[in-house]
Amino acid sequence: MSAKILPAFSQPSIDLAAEALIAGELVILPTDTVYGVSAALSRPSAVENIFVAKGRPPEKPIALLVDRIEDVESVAAAVPDAAKTLMARFWPGGLTLILPRRPSVPDVVAAGGPTIAVRMPDHPIPRALVRRLGEPLPTTSANRSGRPSPTDAAQAFSELGDQVAIVLDAGPAPGGIESTVMDPTTDPPIVYREGAIPIPALEDALGRAVLRSR
Repeated sequence: MSAKILPAFSQPSIDLAAEALIAGELVILPTDTVYGVSAALSRPSAVENIFVAKGRPPEKPIALLVDRIEDVESVAAAVPDAAKTLMARFWPGGLTLILPRRPSVPDVVAAGGPTIAVRMPDHPIPRALVRRLGEPLPTTSANRSGRPSPTDAAQAFSELGDQVAIVLDAGPAPGGIESTVMDPTTDPPIVYREGAIPIPALEDALGRAVLRSR
């Protein structure tokens, strides 16, 4: 199988990508940080295929992209005040938050763990697909595990083009750097990956120091 490359900013392309996701296929799409590969949350076997396509370790969970802050409650069992503060400041944008998950979230998304990772991207394409599907969208960088994250559709195609049905091409990713990953439920909050949002900005928003994971 070789993916179809379609212009992202086209309603027919969005419709075809949504249909592919509903059918259990994988789709490469642009985000505000890097290009990602997505599967439908309601198709756990398709989410498993993301791990296979990337050679991704099974213990690494896959983030869920949302369109609205309200969408978080459909997958998170609790949203603490610190998380709400960070969402208000940095969403949409390059901040992924780790929260306790609802039991309804498939184990494969959370790598069998008790938490999920959620983010609202500052890009219309993934958010359009979330709205079209009516559920958060499991998405991770569209590269083979251990390789650099792709910042345009051609790089993503060269990495995973034989594993997906559709590549949505929106030109270069405007951010070009992965999101910051943070757990705001701990005391102090922990940053697991510093990326698009720097630690000083997080500390300023929370009014307290955060811990960098080693």
